[in-house]
Amino acid sequence: MAGIEAMKVGVIGLGSMGLGIACSLAGAGLVTKGYDINPEAVRKLSQAGGLPADSAADAAHEVDALVVVVVNAAQTEATLFGEAGVASLLKPGAVILSCATMSPHNAKQLARSAEALGLLYLDAPISGGAAKAAQGQLTVMASGAPAAFARAQPVLDAMAATVHRLGDEPGLGASYKMINQLLAGVHIAAACEAMTFAARLGLDLPTLYKVITGSAGNSWMFENRGPHILDGDYAPRSAVDIFTKDLGIVSDMGRQEKFPLQLSTSALQMFIATAAAGMGRDDDASVARMLAGLTGVTLPGSTNKD
Repeated sequence: MAGIEAMKVGVIGLGSMGLGIACSLAGAGLVTKGYDINPEAVRKLSQAGGLPADSAADAAHEVDALVVVVVNAAQTEATLFGEAGVASLLKPGAVILSCATMSPHNAKQLARSAEALGLLYLDAPISGGAAKAAQGQLTVMASGAPAAFARAQPVLDAMAATVHRLGDEPGLGASYKMINQLLAGVHIAAACEAMTFAARLGLDLPTLYKVITGSAGNSWMFENRGPHILDGDYAPRSAVDIFTKDLGIVSDMGRQEKFPLQLSTSALQMFIATAAAGMGRDDDASVARMLAGLTGVTLPGSTNKD
């Protein structure tokens, strides 16, 4: 295995998570080249010690490991194996770390395509948000062959505080991530519902936040998204459209398994309604704004009137 000093890593997708990952890799001493369609993201990586790539092919050329942090399975497949796919440009035996949230079925298909080219594949969805990505403190829910883990170890060490090794079969990591997204989506929807209902009742929202975060009803999502609502700040850290996608995958999985998923289905409809109201690219705490708009509730930064 290439030592950390010599290991060359490509990162494709320098969004809020991918940029943090790439900067963490460069900061850990890996030779890191990154590409994104947004040139500003590439410039930020260059400022952090990474190497700018002028195309996905440039980022992937002759690297030992390729981290793909795009939106979904379709983008991952197109990036790696599409008409202009880059998988064929990797070194023989290189490892692909696939970080997008996707169904287990898609993860297995991508792994088979990689293996057919003599590449290693790690099903490696991530959690923790942009701040932890920038700190190299992500949680990775990973599955894949032992050889894929071994090849990817320096990359995992640099980008993550916790790596869950969930088995040898690609698709297991994706399954665990979808359970995480089920809970995350339900908790965000519940937090937004609670904050907006509290406003309807005339409660002081900063006081409510203080009370709930010290009580049994608290959740990580309430504690994290509550300040967005209190500040009236819906700049996207994690967008509504992410949860229309992810909870849609959860819903499809439930249907395939003939398993009722009533809470996550209700949460999905709340995110869809928020997107339909024109807030799909805004922060996922915008579910509160959607509910406020339906009920005439005034939230911080809002002009709605009862």
